[in-house]
Amino acid sequence: MNLCFLSVKTPLCRFAGLPVYLPGRKRRMPVMDLQWFAAEDEGRTEEPSEYKIRKAREEGRVAKSQEFVGALGLLLPAVTILFLSGYILRTCVGMIRFFFLRVNELDPVRDRLVAGVFFSYVARLALPIVLVAFAAAIFSNVVQTGFLFATKPLSPNFSKIVPHFGRYFQKTLFSMEGLFNFVKSIIKMGIIGVTAFILIRSNIEKLTSLRTAGIWLGLVTVSGLAIRLMIISALLLLLLSVPDIFFQRWQYRESLKMTKEEVKEERKMYEGDPQIRSRIQRRMREFMSRNMAVNVAKADVVITNPTHFAVALEFDDDTMNAPQLTAKGADDLAFRIREIAKENEVPIVENRPLARALYAEVDVGRSVPIMYWETIAAILAKVRRIDEERRAADGLRA
Repeated sequence: MNLCFLSVKTPLCRFAGLPVYLPGRKRRMPVMDLQWFAAEDEGRTEEPSEYKIRKAREEGRVAKSQEFVGALGLLLPAVTILFLSGYILRTCVGMIRFFFLRVNELDPVRDRLVAGVFFSYVARLALPIVLVAFAAAIFSNVVQTGFLFATKPLSPNFSKIVPHFGRYFQKTLFSMEGLFNFVKSIIKMGIIGVTAFILIRSNIEKLTSLRTAGIWLGLVTVSGLAIRLMIISALLLLLLSVPDIFFQRWQYRESLKMTKEEVKEERKMYEGDPQIRSRIQRRMREFMSRNMAVNVAKADVVITNPTHFAVALEFDDDTMNAPQLTAKGADDLAFRIREIAKENEVPIVENRPLARALYAEVDVGRSVPIMYWETIAAILAKVRRIDEERRAADGLRA
């Protein structure tokens, strides 16, 4: 493998798409292609987000093993040929008999019947196998990726036409994917070769005796040997596709890993810029503070901590299913809520656990959770009873 050398003051150049470092006079250190390393060594240390996975799927980029597709595409048509061997043989015999009996009657150039009959026989022979192969291809893809239809892989990309030999050799030879595919190809050739050797050696006597045998015996022997070779090889290749599926999923996950900067940019895209978000929150607080005076004045009761927290509650039997929190605040804002409540003669009740819990768990404008209803109902009942007693006393004095 070629090694380049990196110097402290050595400029980076590129040759045929590969990074090349020109040697300088400083101390040099060997540099290897980053494709040998995992995504972490390229700065992509973060797991892919759901958005990136969904975007890649929409573009047709999914984890898929072509070995599984090929193995199933070989196995099912081979099994179909095995089960339909009688039908295929009868169709072939019928086709040969038809043309041989009419060899002196039909003119292939002028008579359209010849072409029609020929294509009819070919369709009867090939159509079942083609349909099974088509179904196997669809099934093997759906099992791995689910139902997916993407048009982007079909769109023309003229940049792929320009040959990038450096990038091609970098990906196919000097990468983990290239090494895995090379080993996989060797194993596939070994599987087919060993299977063929074992089958031929175990039937060597039958094959050598075919010199004196008839056509029918030779056809049965060779076709039976060929179909067994196809089925056994397909089964072994199907087993080989299992580790390939896991490797493709791992490689797909690695290819989608993100850098920390990409994660930040995606978070900004979804959640907005942090500065803009803080500005919006500040505007919301200002808006809430402007409306706080109105909400506290309409409240039925203000529950305090007594100094650190204050929450205003409102409940209308006719329009509300549960008490609502109309205002809340801590420290200075809590003091402001208490002052507004005093100015508008809103009852103030001290209940430290309840005030702290409502401030932490309930947002302004939301209903109070059911777990606090009993306590709030008791407070509201007490407040209304005191209010009625005060009104009765005022009426007597009047």
